[in-house]
Amino acid sequence: MFKTIKNAWNIPDLRKKLLFTLFVIIVFRIGSIIPVPFLDAEALKSLVNSQGGEGFGYLDLFSGGAFSSATLFAMGVTPYINSSIIMQLLTVAIPALERMAKEGEEGRKRISTITRYVTVILGLIQGTAYYFYLYNSSVDGNQIVMYRGGGSGVFVAFVIILAFTAGTALMMWLGEQINQKGIGNGISVLLFAGILARFPTTLKTLGAFFQLAVADPSGSGQYFVFVPLFVLIFLAVIWVIVFMQDSERRIPVQYAKRVVGRKMYGGQSSHIPIKVAMSGVMPIIFASSILSIPSTIQMFMGSNVNSFWQGFFNAFSPTGWLYSVLYFFLIILFAYFYLTIQYNPVEMANNLRQSNGTIPGIRPGKPTSDFIAKILSKITLIGSLFLALIALLPIVYGALTGMHGLSLGGTSILIVVGVALETVKQMESQMMMRHYKGFLD
Repeated sequence: MFKTIKNAWNIPDLRKKLLFTLFVIIVFRIGSIIPVPFLDAEALKSLVNSQGGEGFGYLDLFSGGAFSSATLFAMGVTPYINSSIIMQLLTVAIPALERMAKEGEEGRKRISTITRYVTVILGLIQGTAYYFYLYNSSVDGNQIVMYRGGGSGVFVAFVIILAFTAGTALMMWLGEQINQKGIGNGISVLLFAGILARFPTTLKTLGAFFQLAVADPSGSGQYFVFVPLFVLIFLAVIWVIVFMQDSERRIPVQYAKRVVGRKMYGGQSSHIPIKVAMSGVMPIIFASSILSIPSTIQMFMGSNVNSFWQGFFNAFSPTGWLYSVLYFFLIILFAYFYLTIQYNPVEMANNLRQSNGTIPGIRPGKPTSDFIAKILSKITLIGSLFLALIALLPIVYGALTGMHGLSLGGTSILIVVGVALETVKQMESQMMMRHYKGFLD
C-alpha cells in the first residue's frame, strides 16, 4: 500500500489529487472543532462518556469525536448514508427511479440531486431529534442546552438545528469534491478520517484499563490479560478482513469457437469472479440504520417515560441482548437483499448464452441461472456471517470482559480497512491508465 502511494506521489496529476484530498480532510477536522452555539460541550462529553458504546457513542465514533465536543460536524455523514440507502431501496421499488438509473450519466446526476435534497430533509429531522434529546438531558444538574426558556428558546433551537443540518450538508459537499477533484470515495474517506481520529482515544482507554490493573492488581488484575488480548484480536481482525476482502469464488466459463469471415473467435477459458465480501459494509450500515429508529424515538420522548417504554428502549440499546440478536439477523437479511440488487442470475445466464459461453458441466439457460443463483447464495451466506461476527465481536468482548467504551470496534475496523484497500485499488487503476512504468515493473 505504501509503495502504491509513493508511486502515485511521483505522478503530478495524482499528486494534486492526493494533496486536494488531504486538504479536504484537514477542513473536515477543522469543522470538527468549531463549536455549535448554546451547547455545553463539557456536559455533552460527560453524557456520551457515561453511555459508553451506547446511543451517541456510535455517532461520536463516526463523526471523529465531533458530537461529544458539540461541534459543527456533530451529525457526521449519517443523514447522507441514510438518504443513499433510501434512494437505493426506492430505485428498486419505483419504476420511474429505476428507469432514471438506467439513463446513464444524466440519470445518475438527477438521482444524486434527489439524494442531496433527501439528505437535507433527514438532517433537519435528525437534528431536531438531537435537539429535543439534549434539551431534556442534564449531567450533574448542568443543562446541555444553555439559555433555555423565555422567548429565546425558539431562537436557540433554530440555531442548533440549523448548525447541525448545515454541518451535514457541508460534509456531503466535501465528499463530492473528493469524488470530483480528489482520489474518489469521498464519503468513505471522510468516514475513514473520522474513525482514525478516535484511535488516540482508544489507546487512552486501553491505557486507563491497564493503569487500573496496576493500581488494584487484586480487584482489576484481569485487565493485564484483557488489554493485550484486545490488541491481538484487533490485529487478527484486520488480517481476516484483508483476507476476506480479496477472497472470491471463480465460476469457470468456456467460450465456444466461432468463425467470422476468415477469422476464428472464442475458444478460450475464463471465469466469473464473485467476491465473498461483495456487499462490503453496506449490510451493517443498513442494519444499524434500522436499529437506530427506537433510539431516535427515545430522543423525541425524552427521559421521562414509564417502565414499559424504558424497558423497550433498554432492550434496543447497543448493549441489550435483543439488539445483538436483531443485529445479527438483519445483517444477514440485508446481505441477501444487497445480492438481489447487484446480481441477476437470469441476466448473467442470458449474457453467457449470447456470447457463446457455457459453464462446464452445466446446460445453458435455466440450469445455468440456477447454478449461478446457488453459488451466489452460498457465497452471500459466508460473507454475511463474516460481517455479523465482525460487527458483534466488540459487543460480545465488552460483555465478557467489562471493557466498554472502546472506540474502535469491528464495524469501524471493517470500514477503515475496506476504504484503505478500495482507495489503493483506485490509485493503482489510475496509474495503469497513465502507463506508469515504475508501477508496472
